[in-house]
Amino acid sequence: MLDLIIHGSTLQQVVLGILVLFSLFSWTIVFSKWSAFRGAKEANARFVRAFRKSATLDAIAVAAEQFRPAPLVNVFALGYEEANRQLRTRGKIVNRESLNRTLQLGTNEELARMEQNVNWLATTASVSPFIGLFGTVLGIIRAFQNLGSAGSTSLKAVGPGIAEALIATAVGLAAAIPAAIFYNHFGNQLKQMGERMDDFALEFLNLIDRSLGD
Repeated sequence: MLDLIIHGSTLQQVVLGILVLFSLFSWTIVFSKWSAFRGAKEANARFVRAFRKSATLDAIAVAAEQFRPAPLVNVFALGYEEANRQLRTRGKIVNRESLNRTLQLGTNEELARMEQNVNWLATTASVSPFIGLFGTVLGIIRAFQNLGSAGSTSLKAVGPGIAEALIATAVGLAAAIPAAIFYNHFGNQLKQMGERMDDFALEFLNLIDRSLGD
């Protein structure tokens, strides 16, 4: 197979090089996001435990600094700032809807940050097979051109060219299949994280009710 790639046409090698770059970038995203999601889930879990043990917002704000990588900490920070803003101006929480919107904005910001580059996996999954097919078509055209030049219809004459052409399809699928699997996996992770942030927003509002009242 390596010999076929080395002795393939320049255009065929360019196609394979593009597919390899797609695959390498996709795997870089996979390992990066895998680590990021795992770290975020662990940090979120630790922060939620500390949040539930604290009775006041100020106590949680102090403890939150040690859980700063957790996405929930950033959601809490925005909600805490909005709550303090209302307390400074009115002396109490007068607009819970505004507080709820602030928490939702924090959730959206964190999900957008976690989602960054994940769409590249979808692009790789959808485009790579077609790039591989393009390389295959080029290889088959070249094989038939060589067949015509050789004036022979034997399998020995056409076989290497067909084999070279099919390598592009194989490489395209090798790049696309893992990208599609991990795109769906990370999509589920994002959905679960969004649901966890929505639940946390409700816990935050409950704490406001308990500690500050109307």
